[in-house]
Amino acid sequence: MGFATEFNSVCKFKSQQELYELLEYGRGKMVKSGFRVFPAGQKVIAYSPSNEAIAIVKIIASIAEINFQGEEITQVEMELVRRLSEEEARVQTALAHEMFFGERA
Repeated sequence: MGFATEFNSVCKFKSQQELYELLEYGRGKMVKSGFRVFPAGQKVIAYSPSNEAIAIVKIIASIAEINFQGEEITQVEMELVRRLSEEEARVQTALAHEMFFGERA
């Protein structure tokens, strides 16, 4: 058992439904496997499951726990600050592919 630290500028959604709820309601939650540390109180760039920059979000809480199935998970609660403009999204996506996700083919 151990904690993995997330990049302080990246919040990548694995579920399209979780991303939809954040964009639709302005607040949302994402569940990650394993114990992780997210920077509560900081603003970060949110990425879609396809690694596209979408929005700026503020991390409200990061809760690590063992669920009823015995799995280590982290729930990350956040609020939408704003969606990125088309140009901002393009630049942030390109940078993230180079720095975090691997270059595009």
